[in-house]
Amino acid sequence: MPQTSGGAGRFPQRVHIVEVGPRDGLQAESKLVPTEVKIELIDRLVGAGVTRIEAASFVSPKWVPQMGDGAAVMAGIERVQGVSYAALTPNMRGLEAAMESNVDEVVIFGAASEAFSMRNINCSVEESVKRFVPVAQRAKEAGLRLRGSLSCSFGCPYQGQVPVDAVVDMVMRFRDLGCDEIDIADTIGVGTMTHVQQVIEQASSVFPLERLAGHFHDTYGQALANIVGALQVGMSVFHSSVAGLGGCPYAKGATGNVATEDLLYLLDGLGIETGIDLDAIVSTGAWMSQKMGKENGSRAGKALAARKSINGLRVV
Repeated sequence: MPQTSGGAGRFPQRVHIVEVGPRDGLQAESKLVPTEVKIELIDRLVGAGVTRIEAASFVSPKWVPQMGDGAAVMAGIERVQGVSYAALTPNMRGLEAAMESNVDEVVIFGAASEAFSMRNINCSVEESVKRFVPVAQRAKEAGLRLRGSLSCSFGCPYQGQVPVDAVVDMVMRFRDLGCDEIDIADTIGVGTMTHVQQVIEQASSVFPLERLAGHFHDTYGQALANIVGALQVGMSVFHSSVAGLGGCPYAKGATGNVATEDLLYLLDGLGIETGIDLDAIVSTGAWMSQKMGKENGSRAGKALAARKSINGLRVV
């Protein structure tokens, strides 16, 4: 992969951003977001240049009511050629629903922490992987891209520290299921730069680095620093959420994902290409925050929107 020098390390020339706002960003919201708002959010993000987006989650509405309209969302969006629309599929029923909605990528999820796995999906790590075997096989048979998301790769709200070996073990398990890409997720945001680099380097010893993705939450204000650390060891795929929407419903106190606006501002400053229009994302984040009646969780987003307002420009 072409590299460019910057800071203390050598960074990729281009980074691929996976926008998770419509799924991970909204799933824990107690107030239901109207389906038409979700559809417009996705279309706005794609219009800004996003080419990979988590659009829906086909889980039981009993457990995640916010995601109960996944089929309607997928039916309502304006499909754009070259854009990959992903959905979370925890079981065969979810996979079948996702396939009926013509998703491009399906996401399965596990945890590097036994305690988190038990609290989250009520089974051991080993059992969780076994449950995904038929899902993975069917997805691959259907020609769908398969992504594995690995929660609590840097720490767990229930057991505390998570050994690097446990992360590597799960990466190998996801690899053996046939995952095309694996997310290394800091679900509760406790990771620090050196720790992040150690985990990524170890994970890349058993799975190609270019197919590992970083998913960082900003609970302790470390998300951007951790992304810089990940860039320095060659990671080039990152997740983010417009306006910093989201959190983990199973991790008390965990704040949102790193904001897409903040990530883009960082990458633009480093001269790293993304293909995404920062101004359009700022406008989308401001619009979505207004729709939800919430404060914008992006520092860069708020600052840039305020600058536009001062200059008499519309931001929504």
